[in-house]
Amino acid sequence: MSEPLNPSPATPGDAAAETDSTLPSGTLPTDPPATGTDGAASTGADDAAPATAGIPDELRAAALDRARRLRQEPRFPGGPAADPAGSHHERRIRSFQPRRSRVTPGQQDALERLWPKWGLDIDGLRVLDLPELFDGLPVVLEIGFGMGEATAQMAADDPGTGILAVDVHTPGQGNLLGLADRNGVSNIRVANGDAIILLREMLPPDALDGLRVYFPDPWPKSRHHKRRLIQPEFLDLAAQRLKPGAVLHCATDWEPYAEQMLEVLTAHPRFENTAADGGYAPRPAFRPLTRFEGQGLDKGHVVHDLLFARR
Repeated sequence: MSEPLNPSPATPGDAAAETDSTLPSGTLPTDPPATGTDGAASTGADDAAPATAGIPDELRAAALDRARRLRQEPRFPGGPAADPAGSHHERRIRSFQPRRSRVTPGQQDALERLWPKWGLDIDGLRVLDLPELFDGLPVVLEIGFGMGEATAQMAADDPGTGILAVDVHTPGQGNLLGLADRNGVSNIRVANGDAIILLREMLPPDALDGLRVYFPDPWPKSRHHKRRLIQPEFLDLAAQRLKPGAVLHCATDWEPYAEQMLEVLTAHPRFENTAADGGYAPRPAFRPLTRFEGQGLDKGHVVHDLLFARR
């Protein structure tokens, strides 16, 4: 998930701007861009390195190695790691493109104070104990939360459900932690990294009571459709981690992506449409209307919700 990760208000896919910065791919092959220190996509080892023209090979190699190490260091000691899974797991096509963005002082303060308490890195090296992490609450995984306003609202409205919210956008992580702290919300945990690795390596079978994917990057160009998150391979993995009856809830304002979502979800043997007519569902009251979604609606975009229960 290149096109801007979050489409501008003047382009189709406005609602995607709320949450699409972190959506990992359900496809599994090949190489993504390297990831920079602050979560920005990088094209290779040379792009963040100092100019090395005319420098001897050994000095050039040392400069490139130093630049590589700097990209891998966290921006905030004790906060989210730059590349938590590192080289532990294969590189593959991803449906998200981390982007550079300025972290405000308030977001930095929240990251430094609250990450040790409510944050975790997706390193793929351990299996999470969700009952311990959420004090026994049922847990819903949210993939991609943007700046976190909708996530914080849903957590406040439903304190009996834990929300494991995944994103790679550092300002959004800090903003969500700050919102939770200011509003006295304690049922959110913020996970940093690739949600595919989280699902595949760090969650046991039947661990989740729900899964939310709101306004993922639509990847509108045909050659990029392979990067879309909602694919059969992703649904295979999600079905293994959802409890029977748990609902996968998707929402998008990009009509062609909505059609693809409906097609692949309907065809999947382990998911059943909760809409009686087999089509899209009305927006549930628990999903807040975000400002980006409102902007899209003002421009005539149609938002589709899809709610499919795991068989």
